[in-house]
Amino acid sequence: MSNFKVIGDIGETLKDLLKDDTHWKDITKPDITLKSPKEIKDQGENVNTISIFLYKIVENMHFKNKELQKIDYTTLQYPPMALDLMYLLTPYGSDPTQEKYMLGKVMQIFYDNSILTGSVLHGSLKGTDEEIKLIFNPLSLDDLNKIWSTFQETGYRLSISYLVTPLMIDSIREMSVRRVVSTETGQYYKISKKQEL
Repeated sequence: MSNFKVIGDIGETLKDLLKDDTHWKDITKPDITLKSPKEIKDQGENVNTISIFLYKIVENMHFKNKELQKIDYTTLQYPPMALDLMYLLTPYGSDPTQEKYMLGKVMQIFYDNSILTGSVLHGSLKGTDEEIKLIFNPLSLDDLNKIWSTFQETGYRLSISYLVTPLMIDSIREMSVRRVVSTETGQYYKISKKQEL
């Protein structure tokens, strides 16, 4: 089980996954940042950098109706909230070809590590039995334009989207229950011989 820090911890997990030197033997390793394209533009960090920007969080409907979980004989805990996180990945290279190389490498890394478990996970996710999936999430040009229009005075750049799912945030709500110690049944009627057929 994980806690409320998972949204931040999964960002650090993705960042560290991409920072692993073993993935970049055949290409110059870029800087990896969680900053938005707007922040990168404003700070002038635009050469050999990949932005992993969390742009949307929604509730995962497949986990919506899970049952309450038993803590002990007298306490039930509400199920965790399951989330889907959408990230925008944008490369910044010295030239357009370099940017495409970086983007291709990121897609290769995410494809080869499409299920994150165990020691790859960081923070509150580390040591749990969570399995978090990285799924390529193609967006229409219209959807991409809508996202990029939120970055004021920042021109559109080549970018892709990934879905990270499911991410669980524990509920702290509990319900007290009492064990059944006795039951009452309906009245017992004795049939006399005269009533027998």
